[in-house]
Amino acid sequence: MKLAATLFKLGAWALLLAAPVAPASAQLGLPSLNLPGGLGRTGLDTLRAPVERLLDRSPLPELGRLRLDQVDTLLRRHPQLIDADPFGNPAVRGEILAWNPSEQGLRAARDAGLAVAREEAYPELDQRLVVLRAPAGAATAALLAALRRADPEGSYDFNHVYLGAGLAAPGPLAAPRDRAAAPAEGLRVGLIDSGVDRRHEVFADAALRLWGCEGRTHPAPHGTAVAALMVGQSAAFRGAAPGAGLYAADVYCDSPVGGSVERIAAALAWLARERVGVINISLVGPGNAALARAVAAMQARGHLLVAAVGNDGPAAPALYPASYPGVVGVTGVDRRGRPLPEAARGPQVMFAAPGSQMVSAAPGAPPYRQVRGTSFAAPIVAALLAPRLPHPDPDLARSALASLAREAGANAGRDEAIGYGTIGAAVRIDPATMR
Repeated sequence: MKLAATLFKLGAWALLLAAPVAPASAQLGLPSLNLPGGLGRTGLDTLRAPVERLLDRSPLPELGRLRLDQVDTLLRRHPQLIDADPFGNPAVRGEILAWNPSEQGLRAARDAGLAVAREEAYPELDQRLVVLRAPAGAATAALLAALRRADPEGSYDFNHVYLGAGLAAPGPLAAPRDRAAAPAEGLRVGLIDSGVDRRHEVFADAALRLWGCEGRTHPAPHGTAVAALMVGQSAAFRGAAPGAGLYAADVYCDSPVGGSVERIAAALAWLARERVGVINISLVGPGNAALARAVAAMQARGHLLVAAVGNDGPAAPALYPASYPGVVGVTGVDRRGRPLPEAARGPQVMFAAPGSQMVSAAPGAPPYRQVRGTSFAAPIVAALLAPRLPHPDPDLARSALASLAREAGANAGRDEAIGYGTIGAAVRIDPATMR
């Protein structure tokens, strides 16, 4: 129990150094951002490298500037929808989130010229989220500061936009060799990401429950690859928990403002309502007061949230939600068990899992591509935790974490590179095994 208590007190710091990477037009596998011709859902489908190139020893590019390049692209291409906060983080333009606001807080908002744009009650979390709209031409940062001064007990922040933490290689892969699949029937696990291509062969026998986008589907490379690593299975592929039921929330829906805190909070409330014990979030962004409250509410109910720690670099400032206390932060390692050079380090790293020299599913043709990043390590850990926490329960959640830590080698200590150790090595499908 001492180990379990320690695991629930993990806090923050870690990432933002950048290393050179391939141009934006050579990056695929991120949540769809509706960016024409580049980082969007089909950005790399026009680039085709010979199969031999993917099977040689040439390494994939490092990811140190991937998120920063995405942020820059969003701000340049969608200035009417997205603005930068004072630290350069993307946020929905002109919106402020108020989490469980008091009447005093709403009165202060009205006095500052803010109007209620949307309001959502989350009875599952015993919370309420109010989206405030700034008047045209007003500086959102100045209004937020004034609101915080007027109601220091309240919880107010930007409606930040969160991004994925990984990429997929541009070239096609040959079909992988057959791998036996052992179904994990009766299990359930949650996912908050971009859309999943439910038509892909790895989900042919999967029990998928999809949420978001008003019932429409928007398959995306990032969400599809992450979901496959959790529950996918076919004659050619096996995820960490094949056959498990996947509750997948699409918080992007091919929108430039997809991945906002507002959408993530709504997805968490849905998963709380469905009583899904373990939830994977392979998204990264800044600390946010509303997101912190939503995470804490989920943890109080006994959910385990698993999150990628990000790829901004080992000395960069912390990214969230992985850096919130109690969130299971996951880093990626290569086939030799070495941490990815671009991966975050720090007290938020709880576990490591394969995150490089590996294959996952992709929409369209070819159906499998190489992936890299902490985004693809986190779902492996989430899927391995799922059997230990079939439904939310605080005591069982602590026991599940302690059990996985022991399996990872916690008795040998913990460091800031791989946390309590590496798990899930057998899930990696190496591109070198392709025919």
